Amino acid sequence: MEIKRDIYLNRLIRREKNGLIKIITGVRRCGKSYLLFNLFHNYLVDKGVRKDHIVEIALDDRSNKELRDPDNILKYVKERIVDSDPYYIILDEVQLLAEFEDVLNSFLHIRNADVYVTGSNSRFLSSDLVTEFRGRGDEIRIYPLSFREYCSVYRGSTDQAWDDYFTYGGLPLILSRETPEEKAEYLMSLFQKVYLSDIVDRHKVRNREELDELVDILASAVGSLTNPLKLANTFKTVKKKNISDKTLKKYTDYLIDAFLVSKAVRYDIKGRKYIGSPTKFYFEDMGLRNARLNFRQMEENHIMENIIYNELRIRGYHVDVGLIEQFGKNSKNITTKKQLEVDFVVTRGSEKYYIQSAFAMTTPEKQEQEERPLNAIGDSFKKIIVVRDDIKVRRNEMGIVTIGIRNFLLDENSLNL
Repeated sequence: MEIKRDIYLNRLIRREKNGLIKIITGVRRCGKSYLLFNLFHNYLVDKGVRKDHIVEIALDDRSNKELRDPDNILKYVKERIVDSDPYYIILDEVQLLAEFEDVLNSFLHIRNADVYVTGSNSRFLSSDLVTEFRGRGDEIRIYPLSFREYCSVYRGSTDQAWDDYFTYGGLPLILSRETPEEKAEYLMSLFQKVYLSDIVDRHKVRNREELDELVDILASAVGSLTNPLKLANTFKTVKKKNISDKTLKKYTDYLIDAFLVSKAVRYDIKGRKYIGSPTKFYFEDMGLRNARLNFRQMEENHIMENIIYNELRIRGYHVDVGLIEQFGKNSKNITTKKQLEVDFVVTRGSEKYYIQSAFAMTTPEKQEQEERPLNAIGDSFKKIIVVRDDIKVRRNEMGIVTIGIRNFLLDENSLNL
């Protein structure tokens, strides 16, 4: 079963031979190796690149342990470059390579080499690495399967696909598990034995239990505003534990670094400024989030919001949480202030959209509630409400578009319908 991931393959192709190191990042098991070693490899071969001009090294393979030494891998690669034709150097899980910054910089000096690497943590985007590369790295972020990619290989109806995707997420290997028990076991084991163990080992976390409990709290409160101080208070009142906000900030940074969760910052739409705290956390994959909670807290409204957030990120948009302050007068002529929230402020270059995630708008009052923040914005950028119902596209007299979640996810141009 081949899953076409054209959105990422095309991003690679557009960056081919641009003189930069292409750095493919993303959570473990989301398909980075498959993208490079299968899809991109086949593209190169199909366009006439000889296989001996594609140097591929999987550094997480035990048989390549010696190549984790910087001098050994430099020698290995240079010995294979025997003519002036283009060579493609592809390294998987390069964070396992000692002194990898120096090695990658050395590859940049090979004039006929085009370099592609993958990594499973945001160490690649740290200030140290930026300084080391001096602008010579080009990140391509890859995510678990979008709903559109998931449906392209799913054996069943769109409704069945949505139920499975909603529950078990989009890690590619979930499609090879046949039963609910197999899918749940795969996700729960992966979270515990791979993701969290990797964080503990990498960051030398001393108290694994605290990290576990933080993950549970974040999973239970997807899309809720929080900050390290609020989390510390939650530990104190719910868990009966005193953990400093500094420690919790460090742990959330570890989860972001491993691409397990993402942070959305609040943005004052009318004031045109960011508000530092509180923020929202969303899970990179809903199957992992659901498995973490043993599939108990399956509130479709929160999960739908998380899926929309991930879809927007997959499409290459920057996503913030919108805030609008409204001022008025009460019955005593005293100035009052009300804060309205727009779920997502979505930008990419000059493009901007405002999006609300609404599970259902079954009454006029509920519809007015969802539309109120959008109507208060006052600019001409497109405003969209995504609902659970199977609605293709509906536009009201104020220009606000309502669209069903599946249509929104399946149509790559749904923001512009």
